[in-house]
Amino acid sequence: MQKPVYILEETLLRNNLRLISDVARQADVEIILAFKAYALWKTFPIFREYIRATTASSLYEARLAFEEFGSRAHTFSPAYTDYEIDEIARCSSHITFNSLSQFGRYAQRARQVAPDISFGLRVNPQYSEVGTDLYNPCAPGTRFGVTDDKLPASLPEGIDGFHCHCHCESGSDVFERTLAHIEHHFAPWFRQLKWINFGGGHLMTRDDYDVPRLIRMLNEFHQRYPWLKVILEPGSAFAWQTGYLRSNVVDIVDDQGIKTAILNVSFTCHMPDCLEMPYQPSVRGAESLPLGAADNPEGKFVYRLGGNSCLAGDFMGAWEFDHPLQIGDEVIFEDMLHYTTVKTNMFNGITHPDIALLRTNGELQMLRQFEYEDYRQRMD
Repeated sequence: MQKPVYILEETLLRNNLRLISDVARQADVEIILAFKAYALWKTFPIFREYIRATTASSLYEARLAFEEFGSRAHTFSPAYTDYEIDEIARCSSHITFNSLSQFGRYAQRARQVAPDISFGLRVNPQYSEVGTDLYNPCAPGTRFGVTDDKLPASLPEGIDGFHCHCHCESGSDVFERTLAHIEHHFAPWFRQLKWINFGGGHLMTRDDYDVPRLIRMLNEFHQRYPWLKVILEPGSAFAWQTGYLRSNVVDIVDDQGIKTAILNVSFTCHMPDCLEMPYQPSVRGAESLPLGAADNPEGKFVYRLGGNSCLAGDFMGAWEFDHPLQIGDEVIFEDMLHYTTVKTNMFNGITHPDIALLRTNGELQMLRQFEYEDYRQRMD
Protein backbone atom coordinates (compact mmCIF):
# COMPACT_ATOMS: atom_id res chain seq x y z
CA MET A 1 0.00 0.00 0.00
CA GLN A 2 1.38 3.38 -1.02
CA LYS A 3 0.91 6.90 0.27
CA PRO A 4 -1.72 8.73 -1.86
CA VAL A 5 -0.46 11.10 -4.54
CA TYR A 6 -1.78 13.51 -7.16
CA ILE A 7 0.02 12.83 -10.45
CA LEU A 8 0.11 15.50 -13.16
CA GLU A 9 1.04 14.23 -16.63
CA GLU A 10 3.25 16.70 -18.48
CA THR A 11 2.33 15.38 -21.94
CA LEU A 12 -1.38 15.97 -21.33
CA LEU A 13 -0.71 19.39 -19.81
CA ARG A 14 1.31 20.45 -22.84
CA ASN A 15 -1.44 19.24 -25.17
CA ASN A 16 -3.88 21.58 -23.40
CA LEU A 17 -1.42 24.47 -23.41
CA ARG A 18 -0.81 24.10 -27.15
CA LEU A 19 -4.53 24.15 -27.88
CA ILE A 20 -5.07 27.22 -25.69
CA SER A 21 -2.10 28.97 -27.29
CA ASP A 22 -3.48 28.21 -30.76
CA VAL A 23 -6.89 29.65 -29.84
CA ALA A 24 -5.26 32.81 -28.52
CA ARG A 25 -3.28 33.22 -31.73
CA GLN A 26 -6.12 32.47 -34.16
CA ALA A 27 -8.63 34.65 -32.29
CA ASP A 28 -6.15 37.43 -31.46
CA VAL A 29 -6.99 37.35 -27.75
CA GLU A 30 -4.99 36.96 -24.55
CA ILE A 31 -5.73 33.81 -22.54
CA ILE A 32 -4.37 33.78 -19.01
CA LEU A 33 -4.28 31.21 -16.21
CA ALA A 34 -6.69 31.59 -13.27
CA PHE A 35 -4.94 30.58 -10.06
CA LYS A 36 -8.24 29.80 -8.36
CA ALA A 37 -8.31 26.61 -10.43
CA TYR A 38 -4.61 25.77 -10.69
CA ALA A 39 -1.62 27.15 -8.79
CA LEU A 40 1.11 24.48 -8.86
CA TRP A 41 3.91 27.02 -9.15
CA LYS A 42 6.65 24.47 -9.70
CA THR A 43 5.11 23.82 -13.13
CA PHE A 44 5.05 27.51 -14.12
CA PRO A 45 8.19 27.15 -16.31
CA ILE A 46 6.09 24.89 -18.57
CA PHE A 47 3.23 27.42 -18.66
CA ARG A 48 5.55 30.30 -19.53
CA GLU A 49 6.39 28.56 -22.80
CA TYR A 50 2.78 29.14 -23.90
CA ILE A 51 1.22 32.07 -21.98
CA ARG A 52 2.45 35.36 -20.56
CA ALA A 53 0.15 36.25 -17.68
CA THR A 54 -2.16 35.00 -14.94
CA THR A 55 -5.20 36.12 -12.98
CA ALA A 56 -5.45 36.47 -9.22
CA SER A 57 -8.32 36.79 -6.74
CA SER A 58 -6.37 37.77 -3.64
CA LEU A 59 -3.13 39.26 -2.37
CA TYR A 60 -1.40 35.92 -2.09
CA GLU A 61 -2.40 34.88 -5.61
CA ALA A 62 -1.16 38.25 -6.90
CA ARG A 63 2.16 37.69 -5.15
CA LEU A 64 2.37 34.20 -6.64
CA ALA A 65 1.91 35.72 -10.10
CA PHE A 66 4.54 38.39 -9.53
CA GLU A 67 7.10 36.36 -7.60
CA GLU A 68 6.77 32.88 -9.11
CA PHE A 69 5.18 33.28 -12.56
CA GLY A 70 7.28 36.36 -13.24
CA SER A 71 4.60 38.79 -14.41
CA ARG A 72 2.14 41.10 -12.71
CA ALA A 73 -1.36 39.69 -12.24
CA HIS A 74 -4.76 40.59 -13.61
CA THR A 75 -6.46 40.86 -10.22
CA PHE A 76 -10.12 40.82 -9.26
CA SER A 77 -11.50 40.65 -5.72
CA PRO A 78 -15.06 41.14 -4.48
CA ALA A 79 -13.64 43.65 -1.99
CA TYR A 80 -10.19 45.11 -1.41
CA THR A 81 -8.96 46.21 2.00
CA ASP A 82 -6.87 49.05 3.39
CA TYR A 83 -4.21 46.64 4.62
CA GLU A 84 -3.75 44.82 1.28
CA ILE A 85 -4.44 47.23 -1.57
CA ASP A 86 -0.91 48.68 -1.77
CA GLU A 87 0.73 45.27 -2.05
CA ILE A 88 -1.91 44.06 -4.51
CA ALA A 89 -1.24 47.09 -6.70
CA ARG A 90 2.50 46.42 -6.60
CA CYS A 91 1.93 42.89 -7.89
CA SER A 92 -0.80 43.67 -10.47
CA SER A 93 -0.90 44.99 -14.03
CA HIS A 94 -4.71 45.14 -13.93
CA ILE A 95 -7.09 45.60 -11.02
CA THR A 96 -10.80 45.01 -11.53
CA PHE A 97 -13.18 46.47 -8.97
CA ASN A 98 -16.45 44.82 -8.03
CA SER A 99 -18.28 48.10 -7.45
CA LEU A 100 -18.04 51.79 -8.23
CA SER A 101 -17.63 52.49 -4.53
CA GLN A 102 -14.55 50.25 -4.34
CA PHE A 103 -13.14 51.98 -7.39
CA GLY A 104 -13.71 55.37 -5.79
CA ARG A 105 -12.08 54.29 -2.56
CA TYR A 106 -8.95 52.56 -3.85
CA ALA A 107 -8.14 53.51 -7.45
CA GLN A 108 -6.14 56.63 -6.65
CA ARG A 109 -4.21 54.88 -3.90
CA ALA A 110 -3.38 51.93 -6.17
CA ARG A 111 -2.28 54.33 -8.92
CA GLN A 112 0.20 55.93 -6.52
CA VAL A 113 1.83 52.54 -6.02
CA ALA A 114 1.71 51.47 -9.69
CA PRO A 115 1.27 54.46 -12.05
CA ASP A 116 0.88 52.22 -15.14
CA ILE A 117 -1.85 49.99 -13.69
CA SER A 118 -5.06 49.47 -15.68
CA PHE A 119 -8.40 49.54 -13.88
CA GLY A 120 -11.51 47.59 -14.75
CA LEU A 121 -15.05 47.21 -13.44
CA ARG A 122 -16.86 43.92 -13.06
CA VAL A 123 -20.27 43.96 -14.70
CA ASN A 124 -23.25 41.63 -14.42
CA PRO A 125 -25.34 40.89 -17.54
CA GLN A 126 -27.94 39.13 -15.35
CA TYR A 127 -27.65 35.99 -17.43
CA SER A 128 -25.88 32.71 -16.81
CA GLU A 129 -26.54 29.07 -17.66
CA VAL A 130 -24.62 27.70 -14.68
CA GLY A 131 -27.01 25.23 -13.08
CA THR A 132 -25.52 25.00 -9.59
CA ASP A 133 -26.21 28.13 -7.54
CA LEU A 134 -22.98 27.71 -5.57
CA TYR A 135 -21.10 28.39 -8.82
CA ASN A 136 -23.50 30.79 -10.51
CA PRO A 137 -22.02 34.32 -10.43
CA CYS A 138 -25.14 35.91 -11.95
CA ALA A 139 -27.81 34.35 -9.73
CA PRO A 140 -30.41 36.78 -8.34
CA GLY A 141 -28.95 38.66 -5.40
CA THR A 142 -25.38 37.97 -6.50
CA ARG A 143 -22.61 39.94 -4.83
CA PHE A 144 -20.65 40.10 -8.10
CA GLY A 145 -20.63 43.00 -10.52
CA VAL A 146 -22.54 46.11 -11.51
CA THR A 147 -25.71 45.94 -13.60
CA ASP A 148 -26.21 48.33 -16.51
CA ASP A 149 -28.94 50.32 -14.74
CA LYS A 150 -26.39 51.36 -12.09
CA LEU A 151 -23.77 52.64 -14.53
CA PRO A 152 -23.46 56.35 -15.35
CA ALA A 153 -23.54 57.30 -19.04
CA SER A 154 -19.92 58.39 -18.76
CA LEU A 155 -17.70 56.02 -16.81
CA PRO A 156 -15.47 57.50 -14.10
CA GLU A 157 -12.10 58.57 -15.43
CA GLY A 158 -9.56 55.76 -15.17
CA ILE A 159 -11.79 52.77 -15.94
CA ASP A 160 -10.22 51.03 -18.94
CA GLY A 161 -12.13 47.76 -19.10
CA PHE A 162 -15.07 45.58 -18.18
CA HIS A 163 -14.77 42.15 -16.60
CA CYS A 164 -17.68 39.74 -17.00
CA HIS A 165 -17.63 36.19 -15.63
CA CYS A 166 -20.72 34.05 -16.32
CA HIS A 167 -19.53 30.49 -17.00
CA CYS A 168 -18.49 27.27 -15.29
CA GLU A 169 -16.99 24.52 -17.47
CA SER A 170 -19.25 25.73 -20.28
CA GLY A 171 -19.27 25.19 -24.04
CA SER A 172 -18.87 27.74 -26.81
CA ASP A 173 -22.62 27.62 -27.47
CA VAL A 174 -23.20 28.91 -23.94
CA PHE A 175 -20.68 31.69 -24.52
CA GLU A 176 -22.45 32.65 -27.74
CA ARG A 177 -25.78 33.05 -25.95
CA THR A 178 -24.16 34.86 -23.03
CA LEU A 179 -22.25 37.22 -25.31
CA ALA A 180 -25.54 38.42 -26.80
CA HIS A 181 -26.66 39.45 -23.30
CA ILE A 182 -23.32 41.12 -22.53
CA GLU A 183 -23.52 43.22 -25.68
CA HIS A 184 -27.19 44.02 -25.16
CA HIS A 185 -26.55 45.39 -21.68
CA PHE A 186 -23.09 46.94 -22.00
CA ALA A 187 -22.22 47.75 -25.62
CA PRO A 188 -23.21 51.44 -25.11
CA TRP A 189 -20.11 51.79 -22.90
CA PHE A 190 -17.66 49.89 -25.13
CA ARG A 191 -16.44 53.09 -26.84
CA GLN A 192 -15.12 54.24 -23.48
CA LEU A 193 -13.07 51.06 -22.92
CA LYS A 194 -9.71 49.63 -23.98
CA TRP A 195 -10.28 45.99 -23.01
CA ILE A 196 -12.91 43.46 -22.02
CA ASN A 197 -12.32 40.31 -19.98
CA PHE A 198 -14.82 37.50 -20.59
CA GLY A 199 -13.71 35.64 -17.48
CA GLY A 200 -13.34 31.92 -17.00
CA GLY A 201 -15.37 28.78 -17.48
CA HIS A 202 -14.54 28.43 -21.19
CA LEU A 203 -13.72 24.71 -21.23
CA MET A 204 -12.00 24.72 -24.61
CA THR A 205 -9.86 21.64 -23.90
CA ARG A 206 -12.85 19.35 -23.33
CA ASP A 207 -13.17 16.80 -26.14
CA ASP A 208 -16.63 17.96 -27.25
CA TYR A 209 -15.90 21.70 -27.08
CA ASP A 210 -16.48 23.48 -30.40
CA VAL A 211 -13.19 25.36 -30.67
CA PRO A 212 -13.76 26.71 -34.24
CA ARG A 213 -17.04 28.23 -33.04
CA LEU A 214 -15.23 30.04 -30.21
CA ILE A 215 -12.59 31.38 -32.59
CA ARG A 216 -15.26 32.55 -35.04
CA MET A 217 -17.21 34.36 -32.30
CA LEU A 218 -14.13 36.13 -31.00
CA ASN A 219 -13.05 37.22 -34.47
CA GLU A 220 -16.54 38.52 -35.20
CA PHE A 221 -16.46 40.41 -31.90
CA HIS A 222 -13.17 42.01 -33.02
CA GLN A 223 -14.84 43.12 -36.25
CA ARG A 224 -17.62 44.83 -34.30
CA TYR A 225 -15.31 46.40 -31.71
CA PRO A 226 -11.78 46.47 -33.19
CA TRP A 227 -10.39 48.79 -30.49
CA LEU A 228 -11.14 46.38 -27.64
CA LYS A 229 -8.46 43.96 -26.45
CA VAL A 230 -10.12 40.68 -25.45
CA ILE A 231 -9.00 38.60 -22.48
CA LEU A 232 -10.12 35.14 -21.35
CA GLU A 233 -9.06 33.63 -18.04
CA PRO A 234 -10.09 29.97 -17.87
CA GLY A 235 -8.92 27.83 -15.00
CA SER A 236 -10.17 24.30 -15.57
CA ALA A 237 -9.28 24.33 -19.27
CA PHE A 238 -5.55 24.40 -18.55
CA ALA A 239 -5.47 21.34 -16.28
CA TRP A 240 -8.53 19.51 -17.66
CA GLN A 241 -7.94 15.72 -17.76
CA THR A 242 -4.22 16.12 -17.06
CA GLY A 243 -3.84 14.05 -13.92
CA TYR A 244 -5.30 11.82 -11.25
CA LEU A 245 -5.37 11.01 -7.55
CA ARG A 246 -3.99 7.58 -6.66
CA SER A 247 -5.36 5.95 -3.51
CA ASN A 248 -5.72 2.52 -1.91
CA VAL A 249 -8.47 0.54 -0.21
CA VAL A 250 -7.83 0.41 3.56
CA ASP A 251 -10.92 -1.47 4.69
CA ILE A 252 -14.32 -2.66 3.49
CA VAL A 253 -17.36 -2.31 5.73
CA ASP A 254 -20.90 -3.61 5.20
CA ASP A 255 -24.00 -2.05 6.72
CA GLN A 256 -27.51 -3.14 5.73
CA GLY A 257 -26.17 -4.63 2.52
CA ILE A 258 -24.24 -1.51 1.48
CA LYS A 259 -20.56 -2.18 1.00
CA THR A 260 -18.25 0.79 1.46
CA ALA A 261 -14.61 0.64 0.47
CA ILE A 262 -12.79 2.99 2.83
CA LEU A 263 -9.79 4.66 1.20
CA ASN A 264 -6.64 6.38 2.43
CA VAL A 265 -7.96 9.65 0.94
CA SER A 266 -10.91 11.85 1.83
CA PHE A 267 -13.56 13.49 -0.31
CA THR A 268 -14.00 16.41 2.07
CA CYS A 269 -10.23 16.95 2.42
CA HIS A 270 -8.75 15.90 -0.91
CA MET A 271 -11.64 16.10 -3.40
CA PRO A 272 -13.91 18.80 -1.90
CA ASP A 273 -15.56 19.78 -5.20
CA CYS A 274 -17.14 16.33 -5.34
CA LEU A 275 -19.24 17.20 -2.29
CA GLU A 276 -19.66 20.92 -3.04
CA MET A 277 -20.65 20.79 -6.71
CA PRO A 278 -21.68 17.95 -6.28
CA TYR A 279 -20.40 15.55 -8.90
CA GLN A 280 -19.29 11.93 -9.01
CA PRO A 281 -15.77 11.59 -10.40
CA SER A 282 -14.60 8.94 -12.81
CA VAL A 283 -12.78 6.01 -11.25
CA ARG A 284 -10.36 4.14 -13.48
CA GLY A 285 -11.61 0.63 -14.27
CA ALA A 286 -15.02 1.18 -12.68
CA GLU A 287 -18.45 2.23 -13.92
CA SER A 288 -20.20 5.11 -12.20
CA LEU A 289 -23.73 4.12 -11.19
CA PRO A 290 -26.77 6.24 -10.32
CA LEU A 291 -27.32 7.32 -6.74
CA GLY A 292 -28.94 4.57 -4.73
CA ALA A 293 -27.39 1.76 -6.75
CA ALA A 294 -25.30 0.69 -3.75
CA ASP A 295 -28.54 -0.01 -1.85
CA ASN A 296 -29.48 -2.75 -4.33
CA PRO A 297 -26.30 -4.13 -5.86
CA GLU A 298 -27.98 -7.22 -7.42
CA GLY A 299 -24.94 -9.42 -6.86
CA LYS A 300 -22.53 -7.15 -8.72
CA PHE A 301 -19.23 -5.79 -7.40
CA VAL A 302 -20.80 -2.51 -6.35
CA TYR A 303 -19.25 -0.28 -3.70
CA ARG A 304 -19.63 3.10 -2.19
CA LEU A 305 -16.27 4.77 -1.79
CA GLY A 306 -15.63 6.29 1.61
CA GLY A 307 -13.05 8.77 2.80
CA ASN A 308 -10.95 8.38 5.94
CA SER A 309 -12.10 11.49 7.82
CA CYS A 310 -14.55 11.51 10.72
CA LEU A 311 -17.17 13.44 8.71
CA ALA A 312 -20.22 11.20 8.43
CA GLY A 313 -20.87 12.33 4.85
CA ASP A 314 -17.33 11.72 3.61
CA PHE A 315 -18.38 9.19 0.98
CA MET A 316 -19.76 8.90 -2.52
CA GLY A 317 -21.34 6.07 -4.43
CA ALA A 318 -21.78 3.93 -6.20
CA TRP A 319 -19.31 2.37 -8.61
CA GLU A 320 -19.33 -1.08 -10.17
CA PHE A 321 -15.97 -2.84 -10.44
CA ASP A 322 -15.16 -5.91 -12.52
CA HIS A 323 -13.78 -7.72 -9.47
CA PRO A 324 -14.34 -7.76 -5.72
CA LEU A 325 -12.24 -5.11 -4.01
CA GLN A 326 -9.58 -6.21 -1.57
CA ILE A 327 -7.65 -4.32 1.08
CA GLY A 328 -4.64 -2.75 -0.61
CA ASP A 329 -6.26 -2.45 -4.05
CA GLU A 330 -5.45 0.74 -5.94
CA VAL A 331 -8.30 3.15 -6.69
CA ILE A 332 -7.55 5.97 -9.12
CA PHE A 333 -9.73 9.06 -9.36
CA GLU A 334 -9.42 10.66 -12.79
CA ASP A 335 -9.14 14.39 -13.55
CA MET A 336 -8.12 15.57 -10.09
CA LEU A 337 -5.76 18.48 -10.81
CA HIS A 338 -7.93 21.53 -11.59
CA TYR A 339 -9.58 23.08 -8.54
CA THR A 340 -8.93 19.98 -6.43
CA THR A 341 -5.29 20.74 -5.69
CA VAL A 342 -6.02 24.36 -4.70
CA LYS A 343 -9.01 23.52 -2.50
CA THR A 344 -7.63 20.65 -0.43
CA ASN A 345 -7.37 21.02 3.32
CA MET A 346 -5.89 19.26 6.32
CA PHE A 347 -9.10 18.67 8.28
CA ASN A 348 -8.60 15.88 10.85
CA GLY A 349 -4.83 15.98 10.24
CA ILE A 350 -5.22 13.21 7.70
CA THR A 351 -2.09 12.31 5.76
CA HIS A 352 -2.14 14.61 2.75
CA PRO A 353 -1.50 13.26 -0.76
CA ASP A 354 1.84 14.18 -2.28
CA ILE A 355 2.03 15.98 -5.63
CA ALA A 356 4.10 14.55 -8.49
CA LEU A 357 4.78 15.39 -12.14
CA LEU A 358 5.06 12.59 -14.67
CA ARG A 359 7.58 14.01 -17.13
CA THR A 360 7.43 13.36 -20.86
CA ASN A 361 10.42 11.00 -20.52
CA GLY A 362 8.53 8.81 -18.03
CA GLU A 363 10.32 10.09 -14.94
CA LEU A 364 8.11 10.70 -11.91
CA GLN A 365 9.29 13.95 -10.31
CA MET A 366 8.03 14.63 -6.80
CA LEU A 367 6.93 18.28 -6.55
CA ARG A 368 5.79 18.29 -2.93
CA GLN A 369 5.62 15.81 -0.06
CA PHE A 370 3.45 16.74 2.90
CA GLU A 371 4.46 15.87 6.45
CA TYR A 372 3.26 16.39 10.02
CA GLU A 373 4.93 19.80 10.17
CA ASP A 374 2.67 21.06 7.36
CA TYR A 375 -0.36 20.28 9.51
CA ARG A 376 1.25 21.60 12.69
CA GLN A 377 2.24 24.92 11.12
CA ARG A 378 -1.36 25.55 10.06
CA MET A 379 -2.21 25.59 13.76
CA ASP A 380 0.63 27.94 14.78
